[in-house]
Amino acid sequence: MNLKEKYVASAHRYDDEEALYQRCGKSGVMLPKISLGFWHNFGGNDPYERSRAITHYAFDHGITHFDLANNYGPPYGTAEETMGRLMDDDFRPYRDELFISSKAGYDMWPGPYGNWGSRKYLMASLDQSLRRMHLDYVDLFYSHRFDPETPLEETLQALVDIVKQGKALYIGISRWPLEALKFADQYLRERDVPLLIYQDCLNLINRKPQEEGQLDYCTEHGIGFISFSPLAQGLLTDRYLNGIPADSRMARRENLTAEALTPELLAHLKDLNAKAGARGETLAEMALAWILSQRGVTSVLVGASSVAQLEGDMKCIHAPRVEGL
Repeated sequence: MNLKEKYVASAHRYDDEEALYQRCGKSGVMLPKISLGFWHNFGGNDPYERSRAITHYAFDHGITHFDLANNYGPPYGTAEETMGRLMDDDFRPYRDELFISSKAGYDMWPGPYGNWGSRKYLMASLDQSLRRMHLDYVDLFYSHRFDPETPLEETLQALVDIVKQGKALYIGISRWPLEALKFADQYLRERDVPLLIYQDCLNLINRKPQEEGQLDYCTEHGIGFISFSPLAQGLLTDRYLNGIPADSRMARRENLTAEALTPELLAHLKDLNAKAGARGETLAEMALAWILSQRGVTSVLVGASSVAQLEGDMKCIHAPRVEGL
C-alpha cells in the first residue's frame, strides 16, 4: 500500500458479526474471537508498511481488538509508537470502533520504579503508553504479571484509580495465581471496577490455566479469558515437524530453543498434525479452533508477520469444535 493513500475501512467489516464476536464474561463488551497481538512484528525493527497492511486487513475483517504492552517491540515501547502512528495515519476516525489494550508489569526502564506492580510504576507506565499511542485512554489496562513483593491492595487500587481517572475503561490481569485472581476479583468488585478479563497462555501444549483452575474460576464468576501464545511460539504449526528451518525463531533462539523440541514433543506434534489433516485443517488451524472450543474462552491473541498468516489464522472462526484432544 502507498503510505500516502488514505485508508477507508471496508464497508463489510461487520458482515460476519454473529460468528466473529463473543461476550467477554458477563460484561457489556463483545470481543472478536481472534484478536491481534502486537508482541512481535510491530516494533521499531519491523517495516511500518507491513504493520499497516496487517492492521488494515484485521480491521477490515472485524478484528477490533489490538493488544499491546509497554515493552513490546523491540526496542521497548516501539510497538506502541507504531500504534500511535497508525492512529494518526489511519484509525483516528475509527477510534470508537477499536478496543485497544496495553499492560505494565515487566521491565520497561532502569531503576526500581520501572518494573513489577507498584502504584508508581503502573501509573507512570500508562501515562507513557498513552503518549506513545497518541490516545487519551485505553479500553483495557492490564497488570501484566503477579508481583509477589508488592501488596496486592496497592496494585489493585492503582488499577481502580486508573479507571476512575478515565485513563482506562476496563481492567485486566495476566498470569496471576488462582488465589491472587480470587482476591483481585473480590477487591475490584467491591470498588465497582469489576475485573473484565484474565489473560494467560493456553494451548494444546500448555494447559496450566485449566489445570490450576483459573479458567474455571473466570467462567463461573463472569470474567472473560483471552489466550496468548496459542501456537506455542510456532511449535503448533507445521514449521518444525521436519527439522528446524534456518530462518526460524528457534534457530535464532528468540523465545524458543531447540532444546524445547524433545523427541517426545515432536512425536506428539506429528500426531496432532495427523489429526488436523483428518479434519481437513492445518495444525495451526486446529490448535486455534481447540482453544476457542474450551469452555470460558472469549478470544485468542494471534501475532502475524503477514496478511496471509492472519488470513489463515482467521479460518478457525468457522472451524467445527475440537473435542477430545
